[in-house]
Amino acid sequence: MHAYLIGALLIIVSFVITQGCVKHTDSSDDVIGNWSRSSDFDGNARSEAVIFIIGDYAYLTTGTTDRDRFKDLWQYNITRQYWSQEADLPGTARNSAVAFAIGDKGYVGTGYDGNNYLKDFWEYDPSSNQWTQKADFSGTARYDAVGFSLSDKGYISCGFDGNYLKDLWQYDPVEDAWTQKASIGGTKRSAAMCFVINDKAYVCSGNNNGSALNDLWMYDASADSWTEKRNISNTSTDTYDDNYANIARYNGVSFVMDNFAYITCGESGSLISDTWMYDPSSDLWTRKTAFEGTARTGAVAFSLSNRGFVLTGRSGSLSFDNAYEFHPNDEKNDNDN
Repeated sequence: MHAYLIGALLIIVSFVITQGCVKHTDSSDDVIGNWSRSSDFDGNARSEAVIFIIGDYAYLTTGTTDRDRFKDLWQYNITRQYWSQEADLPGTARNSAVAFAIGDKGYVGTGYDGNNYLKDFWEYDPSSNQWTQKADFSGTARYDAVGFSLSDKGYISCGFDGNYLKDLWQYDPVEDAWTQKASIGGTKRSAAMCFVINDKAYVCSGNNNGSALNDLWMYDASADSWTEKRNISNTSTDTYDDNYANIARYNGVSFVMDNFAYITCGESGSLISDTWMYDPSSDLWTRKTAFEGTARTGAVAFSLSNRGFVLTGRSGSLSFDNAYEFHPNDEKNDNDN
């Protein structure tokens, strides 16, 4: 009898000790955030489009399906929640281009037209609804690069031109000229995510030879230097990254609200819906409610009036035209999708 009691106690003690040593992962009950359906994109469903923000409006152009490529331009009015078609991009239809805004002008360049890698570069003026061709991008023709703007300059980095790339080029709209800057550290990549917070640009993850990279780099234009931030997977001996999973991806999207960055969608072997929030002040990631639409890659995202949206994209040969808004501090609501 005593032997049975001692054995049972040992089992219980062993179970308690084992549980105390387990690295706990987030449960769905711990995750905050809600996705709600927003105003559908009025143009054709597509993936790998680009988007830029001027004032109170978002502009979406280019993209592809399994049959077509596009060069139409659409403006989104967040106040009235509708899309209106504007002047087509004059260049060739394309996908996987880059776009950014400098001041009151939008810029679109690079990409792939189905046969050629591209390096042409275009400026859009919303006041006249006109496009003007500018100096060709000075790097190699490419697609799946990243583009961003800092202060009064634009930047294009990384991508694929038959090889993976890591170079960085700065565009000066006053001079209409390109200058090569310091290359991103670490690995060459394409289809990375990028975002800008407090006049610093961040390039996150991406694809190199079919693998999703687990790094994050910050660019300081004033010093023309890159700083590597903490890895975005569980690689340290500390506890902060114990729950990091599925942050690394390519063809994902990013947007910024309240000086936090959010990434979602994309792929890494399979489609990813996991959503993560990045705090640049602590260099830490927090899991949020996963994207509640159909899992997709090659979507676009933007923020207006401190509201974040994800739209378009594809799953296999199926392209999407639906849009979702993310509410990072709300409880998940399954009845608003």
